[in-house]
Amino acid sequence: MIARDDVINWIGALGRTYYENQDYLTELDSPIGDADHGVNMARGFLKVEQKVPSYAHNCIQDILYDVGTTLLTTIGGSAGPLYGTFFLEASKHTFGKEVLSVPEISAMFNGGLVGIMKLGKAVCGDKTMVDSLSPAVVALITANAQKKVLSDALFCALTAAEAGLKATIPMQAYKGRASYLVERSIGYQDPGATSSYLLIKAAYDIWREAD
Repeated sequence: MIARDDVINWIGALGRTYYENQDYLTELDSPIGDADHGVNMARGFLKVEQKVPSYAHNCIQDILYDVGTTLLTTIGGSAGPLYGTFFLEASKHTFGKEVLSVPEISAMFNGGLVGIMKLGKAVCGDKTMVDSLSPAVVALITANAQKKVLSDALFCALTAAEAGLKATIPMQAYKGRASYLVERSIGYQDPGATSSYLLIKAAYDIWREAD
């Protein structure tokens, strides 16, 4: 199970993750987007990381809610509303929770995913962040049904997210800026799916020892 401090550590890790990968995400975004995804993600999550000290006495729900509102106002482009919505919707599934086990983590991530899909109207196969996030959530839900321990459940989610990420390369984009390129979007890894994968990877890296 993970507690408030584990959630805080994950949030901090996301700031470092997107800062370290901003050039990579921008490189992916250049041929099919506006070449700003890396910079936008780094800016938003670094702002969140700077707020981590203020979370010391907050409950898990309030932490996730504040992350969501911060991202809404600091990440540019479509990523701001999408990632902001993910954390805002995820927070609703942690009401009154002081610790989170596999069932709660599954519900939290699924709530965030549903929020993103409603907002962006995207489904798997559209070449978006949903293509890595959705398989990860399905893997978490399946792992929960199979009574897997947290580290194994997170590994299943990470593996599924990576497979979903790689699957975007041969896809044609049907949502977002990349969709304007039609067939020319084929052959490129989706930057949004990549940043979603990095979100799952950070959770795995930080939480896998919390069994």
